[in-house]
Amino acid sequence: MRLGIFSDVHSNLEALTAAVEVYKGLDIDQYVCLGDVVGYGANPNECCHIVKGMNAKVLMGNHDAAVAGKMEYSYYYDAAREALDWCAEQLTSENIEWLRDLPYSHRIDDMCFSHGNPLCPTEFEYIFTLEQASDLLPRLDDLSQINFIGHSHLTKSFALSPGEVNEVVARRFGLRKHRKYIITDGSVGQPRDYDSRSCFTVFDTETRVLEYHRTEYDIESAAKKILDANLAVNFGKRLFLGV
Repeated sequence: MRLGIFSDVHSNLEALTAAVEVYKGLDIDQYVCLGDVVGYGANPNECCHIVKGMNAKVLMGNHDAAVAGKMEYSYYYDAAREALDWCAEQLTSENIEWLRDLPYSHRIDDMCFSHGNPLCPTEFEYIFTLEQASDLLPRLDDLSQINFIGHSHLTKSFALSPGEVNEVVARRFGLRKHRKYIITDGSVGQPRDYDSRSCFTVFDTETRVLEYHRTEYDIESAAKKILDANLAVNFGKRLFLGV
């Protein structure tokens, strides 16, 4: 089975549309979205509509939870809080209800999918450093064999074995059966690994090969919509830089 796994669309319609077009040529059997369909960008309803139409298994991200009233975000910095308030106002009641009902995690065989730390998916904890991955070692037995996460907008992946964590830096790699993995999926709509192209992955469960894919999209249009909506200028500018 070939899984199309993507995350952190963040209301970026141009990026999502471009990613879906690439996926159409990659022979995908099932899609999994690791959360944050909305937030930051200017097209939350349109992105919800497209993701729904993909018949994907969609998980709850922190921005999804915030606009759906399932988490407190008053402690977020001003621009992020204002963007979430704006997003909540734009979303239809149908889409808010859909977001509210999203699960926090999902399992397929030896794989676990979540937005953040798979051991506490409702807390949205980050895992993008060796130290954070090493913190999982005392509970290694509780981890699934393969754990796909989003949240950081990075492409950090880690191989774990008793007493040891190694970062996997390849864009395409096979997974060894005697190790456990934390695989960060990157971001469709707001990459932060200094590559502005939309990022998403394909995982083949038979060959156990994971591959990152990137595609160009109309960043200028996406950024202009953010500015026109009077959202923080930085949310548009960072799209050009991939940060």
